[in-house]
Amino acid sequence: MIVVAIIGLLAALAVPNFIKARANAQKNSCIANLRLIDSSVQQWALENKKVSTDTYLLSDSGLLGYFKGSILPYCPGGGTYSPGTVVAELPTCSFSNLGHTL
Repeated sequence: MIVVAIIGLLAALAVPNFIKARANAQKNSCIANLRLIDSSVQQWALENKKVSTDTYLLSDSGLLGYFKGSILPYCPGGGTYSPGTVVAELPTCSFSNLGHTL
């Protein structure tokens, strides 16, 4: 009976740490995806002679060609990515309040 209580106590201590580590990993992966999206937008703008005030959509077929498999990365936390209003602005995640920002 004491062994079960000790295992329960250890589990109670470990689970919150695992949850925190998972959330931190999701945040870091999301930030890496935002950097990838921004780099792809900048490269697309440079190759297509766009200026910093031009607008773009993440669904543009020309822009999707800069991603592996022509598929936009996804937020591992379940958020959605939005483009900047112009090429010069950074893309954002809908979970920016959780630290998913560049």
